[in-house]
Amino acid sequence: MKMLVTGGAGFIGSHLATRLLELGHDVRVLDNFATGRRSNIDAIGGDVELIEGDIQSYERAHKAVRGCDIVFHQAALPSVPRSIQDPLTSNATNVIGTLNVLLAARDEGVLRVVCASSSSVYGSNPKLPKHEDMATLPISPYATAKLAGEGYCRSFGIGYGLETVALRYFNVFGTRQDPTSQYAAVIPNFISAMLDNRPVTIFGDGEQSRDFTHVDNVVQANLLAMDAVDVSGKVYNIAYGRKVTLNELVDELQALTGIEIDVAYEPARAGDVKHSLADLTRARQHLGYEPQVDLREGLSRTVAAYRAERSDERRAAHLPAG
Repeated sequence: MKMLVTGGAGFIGSHLATRLLELGHDVRVLDNFATGRRSNIDAIGGDVELIEGDIQSYERAHKAVRGCDIVFHQAALPSVPRSIQDPLTSNATNVIGTLNVLLAARDEGVLRVVCASSSSVYGSNPKLPKHEDMATLPISPYATAKLAGEGYCRSFGIGYGLETVALRYFNVFGTRQDPTSQYAAVIPNFISAMLDNRPVTIFGDGEQSRDFTHVDNVVQANLLAMDAVDVSGKVYNIAYGRKVTLNELVDELQALTGIEIDVAYEPARAGDVKHSLADLTRARQHLGYEPQVDLREGLSRTVAAYRAERSDERRAAHLPAG
């Protein structure tokens, strides 16, 4: 089958494209490289078709979708803090861009769109664990945009008969995450600081908790959502199913790296959720989803990959010119 991965040069998208190629599918990637990296395209390691462009352009989205059977919509402008600083751009990419992809999929007769959403849509709802039927109370422009994307997915199924599935990711981590961005996710940020012997910065008291899940689990969920029956228009939590505080995460990473570092505590940031934990019942029942990589194994793989990347960079820096 012909697959399109929007945002395929990004962290999750490139892992998904890699797996689709391994399964024998033809893979096309659409990315504007605003947050994606060309090194991720190289890392896919197969014959992937690249279309460079922005999902904010309907014409570019339409070109990318043409001839594809399934669309995995991973393209987004991530980060809650970024969306608070610049809500207009967040909306343009995450809402208008999603609408363009859905319109193109409708017009090109795509079989199904699997859309990346976010646990941030639960927002200030304090109930744990989070389940898909509970109230969504987003507290950031990013979360609001992701919820709007879910609504568009559902309405395209009802109004146009386009099959859609939305997956609410909970704090995904793994290799190919960019640790250098000012909006870097917690785990690559922490690992990078430890390997550089820099203090780790935590916004808040460190007792806020997250449900961290390895990227391989997310890839598995996307593949299951592609084939599952009677799931169109539905949303599913995709996570590991265990909450860990940031203080506990620091301890775990110190044990894995063998590096002890200082922790700098800064004021909590606007838009950050205090606690997050997924109820995976619906994903298990409807998709057959079961996390395959546990937290410690995922962290161990990620630390090893970042260390290997640092080692490669050091060797390259000492190679003679020419």
